[in-house]
Amino acid sequence: MTKEELIGIVSEKMRDIRTEAGYSQDRMAEIIGLSKKTLVQIEKGRAKAGWSTVVTVCALFRETVSIRSLLGSDALEVLETIARDGIDFRKQKTLGGKIWWREIARRDGYILQQNMLSSHYRILDSDYYRIYSSFDEQAAMECFHDLNSVKNKN
Repeated sequence: MTKEELIGIVSEKMRDIRTEAGYSQDRMAEIIGLSKKTLVQIEKGRAKAGWSTVVTVCALFRETVSIRSLLGSDALEVLETIARDGIDFRKQKTLGGKIWWREIARRDGYILQQNMLSSHYRILDSDYYRIYSSFDEQAAMECFHDLNSVKNKN
């Protein structure tokens, strides 16, 4: 998923997100830092949200069904991966991928998974810490292979 694709998807779902959260257009605009006029334009499909608005909406409303159905259980991980041009190397604790994740490979204490909603890839260590994520399948496979090669050399 690219930044532009996420902007388009969230822009199309803005009214659903607002309605699910139970906010009026006035209150939603105030919360996400837009004018009501701009929010109305987005909801009517006449304009798209900007990247900072999409990040704000996904972060603040990440527990809504609307956002979870778009990005899975960890909207912030998807945002971070997109914002960092598709690759994130920061180590972060996860729940291990019980929901929304398909296991691609498991070897030498590392797990390669793909998110079933956003289609991005991540690598977890044996304690379920995310050590890598990317939208690039080949890069994820190479990183997984490299991690296993390094571990086998030690």
